[in-house]
Amino acid sequence: MRLRALLETEALGLRLLGGEDELDRTVRGVMTTDLRDPSRYLSGGELVLTGLAWRRDASDSEPFVRILAGAGVAGLAAGEAELGDIPADLVEACLQHRLPLFAVHETVAFATITEHVVRQVSGERAGDLAAVVDRHRRLMTSGPAGGGPEVVLDLLTSDLDLRAWVLSPTGRQIAGAGAPLPGALGAALAGRHLAATRTGRRGPHRAAVAGTTYSLFPIRNTGRGTVPAARDVRESVLSDWLLAVEADASDWPAARLDLLQGVTQLIAVERDRRDAARTVRRRLAQEVLELVQAGAAPAEIAARLRVAAPVLLPGLGAAPQWQVVVARVDWTATDTPGPGGVPGDIAGGPAAQALLEEILVDPAVSGPDSADRIAVAHTDEEAIALVPLPAVPATLPDTVGGPTDTAAGTADTAAAPESGEPAAAQDPALHADALLAAVREPLSAGLADDGRLTLGVSAAVHSAEGLRGALEEARHARRVAAARPGRVCAAGHHELASHVLLLPFVPDDVRRAFTARLLDPLRDYDRRHRAELIETLEAFLDCDGSWTRCAARLHLHVNTLRYRVGRIEQLTGRDLSRLEDKLDFFLALRMS
Repeated sequence: MRLRALLETEALGLRLLGGEDELDRTVRGVMTTDLRDPSRYLSGGELVLTGLAWRRDASDSEPFVRILAGAGVAGLAAGEAELGDIPADLVEACLQHRLPLFAVHETVAFATITEHVVRQVSGERAGDLAAVVDRHRRLMTSGPAGGGPEVVLDLLTSDLDLRAWVLSPTGRQIAGAGAPLPGALGAALAGRHLAATRTGRRGPHRAAVAGTTYSLFPIRNTGRGTVPAARDVRESVLSDWLLAVEADASDWPAARLDLLQGVTQLIAVERDRRDAARTVRRRLAQEVLELVQAGAAPAEIAARLRVAAPVLLPGLGAAPQWQVVVARVDWTATDTPGPGGVPGDIAGGPAAQALLEEILVDPAVSGPDSADRIAVAHTDEEAIALVPLPAVPATLPDTVGGPTDTAAGTADTAAAPESGEPAAAQDPALHADALLAAVREPLSAGLADDGRLTLGVSAAVHSAEGLRGALEEARHARRVAAARPGRVCAAGHHELASHVLLLPFVPDDVRRAFTARLLDPLRDYDRRHRAELIETLEAFLDCDGSWTRCAARLHLHVNTLRYRVGRIEQLTGRDLSRLEDKLDFFLALRMS
């Protein structure tokens, strides 16, 4: 609103004392103060209301007005209740600094002026923003977007004083205005949103994190992209974006809620465009996968990879290595329809595809196009990612025809090396545990009590001949992960060459009988005597039977350690000097 409009409102009882040429200034807010220096609380464009309590004598007026003018306020309104007529020195100071000055009649409360200004300014801002949102929506619907969702989020901040971010289901920032949202906070908000969505409650959802209240608006898939609109919440809960607004929307008027819903619809159009842009990469992955599973000749697969490499790694001179990642989302089947009216037997492949496309992006990378180098195909049951690695470390052996173990190093292809060395000098391979470290909490909330995500990662391969083995390796690793407890589990290729591969497939009754026979006598003794025999056994095996190293680790005298080991042997009838008995204890501890 303009300053001129205040004079035209009789109920405010304002009288202009100076600055008639400045009445077309825009009022963006209102502030009441009697501080001698209120600059720290001013951002520009305010109508400042003051009762003149800061004024002790005539010399105080010019410094006060100079501070206001320097802060860019729209005007000053001084109350007559304290001093009667407004002092001439204040009028002169305002004329000197070209600051419009109003007198407020003693019968008019500052609260009346404040309420009027806030109501007018908020209404005009909402109307202006709604018009911009509508115009931007039409642009994005008919052609390429100008600036993407950041444009509207910037308007929310500047015109409605709302900080907002678009987040993926794992909490990664897709877009935002101002300072980026910390990764841990984004993951927490995504988890709250997914948990609320699974209950069937309609958004926006209210979430309080670290003393700050946020409103979480779902960004629904419109069905106009490559993925059809979901009929059951479980079909989309793990792939939909959300809009996080730093405000409590529970007491918002309907007009503002409608405005934010319009913003989410606008961002949903951008999401559709993003999904459509992934069509080429998904098709490439599907073609390579079909060739590999059909047992095609390596030369034919290699030719298809040469087509895929420039799309996934533009500008790369040499052919990269490849890794295969397999993911599966399983839902517990139910006899009754879910919230969307669909029976509980849901294909998990599309959800796993969307999740892999998100999980394989470095959590520190923001933006909707950060997954441009990830190709993921899916069947009804699983999703399979073909991940190019940008460089081949010189230290890796060149094995043709089978996977090469390169995953002992860093976690993510997109992550910047902590050492500051170029990516080519680092091991770029994916590591199963690291992939899920940042996303386990929010995804567990979305899976709730009836869903599971399991993931397997192959080693890197140098050529087309190794892809079939890599695919089988990733699938086998995923089955190892599926045998573990938990809603979100992963396993890597390095776990397939040790006892870890065997233990998950031991039947539960055999596992219980084996561990009980070996460990229950020790646990019973520990409960009665607090002897810490289980802890001693674990340390003894970890130290490869070394008496001195184990005693040092446990801060015991060697004779005390010998006494404890002797008690273990007496209670179990085993001999810890024999390899077979050591191995039995080791496996029992791992299975317990």
